[in-house]
This record gives sequence, C-alpha cells and structure tokens, in this order.
Amino acid sequence: MDASRNLYAILGIPPEASQDDVREAYRVAARRFHPDANTNEGVDIQFRDIAAAYEILGNPVERLQYDTSRRKYKDELNYFTVRVTPSKRVLSTLAEPQVIYMLLEIVPMKIGSSNKQQHEARLNLTLVLDRSTSMKGQRLEKVKIAAQQIIDQLSPDDILSIVSFSDRADVLIPAAPVSDKTALRSMVSMMRAEGGTEIFHGLSAGMDQIQKYLAPRLVNHIILLTDGRTFGDEDQCLRLAERASQLGISISAMGIGDEWNDVFLDTLASRTGGNSAYINSPGAVVRFLNDRVRSLGDVFTERLQLTIAPDADIILESVFRLQPSPQPVDVSPQPIPIGALEYNRPISLLIQLQMPPSSRNGFRTVARIDVTGDVLVAERQGYKVLSDISVEINSNPPPRRSAAGDPGRLG
Repeated sequence: MDASRNLYAILGIPPEASQDDVREAYRVAARRFHPDANTNEGVDIQFRDIAAAYEILGNPVERLQYDTSRRKYKDELNYFTVRVTPSKRVLSTLAEPQVIYMLLEIVPMKIGSSNKQQHEARLNLTLVLDRSTSMKGQRLEKVKIAAQQIIDQLSPDDILSIVSFSDRADVLIPAAPVSDKTALRSMVSMMRAEGGTEIFHGLSAGMDQIQKYLAPRLVNHIILLTDGRTFGDEDQCLRLAERASQLGISISAMGIGDEWNDVFLDTLASRTGGNSAYINSPGAVVRFLNDRVRSLGDVFTERLQLTIAPDADIILESVFRLQPSPQPVDVSPQPIPIGALEYNRPISLLIQLQMPPSSRNGFRTVARIDVTGDVLVAERQGYKVLSDISVEINSNPPPRRSAAGDPGRLG
C-alpha cells in the first residue's frame, strides 16, 4: 500500500468522508471516466487510479490501515501547484460545438536561494554533437568551446558523456562522473568534421551512454545539436525518443543555421518533454548550450507527465506549451511528457477543447487534469496534483470574463 499517494484527492473527497460518501464519489467518477462510457484518451489512465483508490478507501479495514500509514505525509509541502483558467467561465447555449481554451500553469513552490544551492540537481547529461562536413570551421569550433565550458561548470557529482556523429557515431567521453576536467577538454578538442548527417547513429549511441547511470534521483537529459537534415532515419529517431520518454529521459534538440528540419526536431523533443530551439549563428552556440545546462541544474521536479481526461462528449483538440520554450505538444499517447519544472520558473500550457452543442442551463464538468512528477529535492517519486474543471452553461451569459478552475488537489 503506497501511503504517499493521496487517495482522497483522487476520489475528490475529504479525509473525513463517510463510507457512503466514498461509494458515491466512485459512482460519479465511474459515470464520467469508465472506459466503457468514455473513449477519450487519458480516461483509462485516470480511471485506473480512481479504481485503485476506491479499492482501498471502500474497504473500512484497508482504509484504516491507509489512514494510519498516511499520517507521516500530513505536513508534506506543496511541491508544486496547478492553476487552470478557462477562457470562459460561462458558455452560451448553442446548437453547434464551440471551442474553449484552458490556461494550465504548473507553479513550483517558493524556495530561498540558499536552499536552492543546497539542493542543486545532479545531472546525468549526454551531449550528442553533429560533426558532419557542414559543421566544419566556426560552427564546430564554437561547439567545442561550449562543450569545454560545460565540462568546467559541472560538479564531481554530475555524470557526463559526449557523442559525436556524422554518418557514424563515436563516443568521445564515455559516461562517468566528472573528474579530470583537463583530460575531458582535451578529448573534445580532438573532434573533426567529416561525413554526412545521420542523427539516429548519434542518438542511439547517446542512449547507450545515458542508460549506464540512469536513476530517478538524477536529471537524465540528452542535448542534440545539429546543423542539417538527417538522411532516411527520422522514424527510427522518433521511435528512440518514445523509448527515451518511457525510461524518463528527456531530449533537447537544437538546430544551428537554416538547413535543419524544424518539424522533425520539434516532434523529437516534444515526445520526451524536452525543448527544441533554433540557433541562428555559430556565436550563439556557446551561450545557448551553457544556458541550457544551467537550467537543468535548476530542476527540482523531473519527468513531469500530464494526463487530460475530458468528459465523454468533449474532444481534446490540442496542447501548446507557452513557457518555457514555446512549441506544440503531442496529445497522444498519454500521459503527455512535459519535461522538468525549475525553481522559480513555472510551466504554462494552452489546452484547446471542443465542447458539444448545449441547450440546458447549469453547471457541468469539463475535464480532469492530472500532473505527476518526481520531486528531486525530496526524493519523492510520483507526486501528483489534480484539478477538476467545470463551467456554467447559460442562455444569457454575463459579459465575458475568465476564472480559475478548482484548486489543484495534492497527492
């Protein structure tokens, strides 16, 4: 029995709820989210949690055991909160579908600068660097400088590996704790430009390296930098990204110049919750890579995943990340990886839903949102925050205004 999970929040009831309240909450949730009644993706994931919560809370003996074990989490911090603001709190009755937007904000807990330094995240970092012929000259030299500066800023507790690739891949620095920085910088300086661009070779070698020290207490991250289009292996790269996501590894993809495939790199990063970015000049490489690595050191909640369970008659159309690093997010499959949460830097996403035609006045539920992540600062895996969203349908709505959804419930 996992007492760290807030089963009462999953059922949407207070801890003092009666057994009748528990049964009624389960019946309501089953009407909304049972896969036989609701075929939206994300519903089955959340219903498994609901059914598991009811299995314990619906049994008085197991509930008592759970409540006893749960006491040590009574004063647990709110590591992050979830705010949901609908574009409209009151919708007009319409004989046709209408679109509603939800602004989802994931806000980290406030922490002092001294505590932040004390709990700086440990990195398991792999750099996958393009050394194809088109990188020859200033581009490759700036990449070397950036990699050497990254080596200098890492601590002995961090894990680093570096892979260079063209139409084949070489492991310049095998995965290991950062120790002899002079020797590591010398290895980077030996990189030479040659050959074509086949990204899968580089990513595959990078995956092999990062898995050597893969651990939930670390920020496990691959940074890919390329200046060109890969030749015939995009599907292989995307399948590798899906596997990386399942293992809790995120990928940031950075393109330099104007020859790279932005759609491909966006998709590659999105499937792991990573970022994609465009670097317009060799001179920007050093600053950009260093900034990215510093931001990884600021992570305190890693492997964030989002599950959106709309009601049966509502369609999830799209999700777009607004910050950090604006880009579209794949809504399938769920759970949706959304990356890492940094100290003092919220994540915000825009969710687009299609509402059905409506003719009856009154309040109605829209969707239930589940955000789950691993809190590194507390070594707390699977920390969960839930938010259940409702709107009002009215044939004569007041002037347009927006309002937040229900406060996120902690779990």
